[in-house]
Amino acid sequence: MTRHLVSDENPTGYKLEDILKEIRKDAITRCTKIVDDQRTEAQRVLENNMKILNLLSKAINLAEDSTRILDKSFGPSQSAEGGPHRIGET
Repeated sequence: MTRHLVSDENPTGYKLEDILKEIRKDAITRCTKIVDDQRTEAQRVLENNMKILNLLSKAINLAEDSTRILDKSFGPSQSAEGGPHRIGET
């Protein structure tokens, strides 16, 4: 069972890219709070966060690409309304 993503048990869940975008937004907010802190530790954390943000952006692009592939091949998802899965097992 998924707790956050759309599934049979969680038809009102979120798309992966939407969750990743929210996480990215939170991380950006945190970065702005430490951007002017010149201590070595703060700058190291900021550098790590910037790398994480880059990886999140790549993950978002991949998730959006998957959604485009599914939409193009099988039409919009109907699983939130109790419809069938577009791919995979039920």
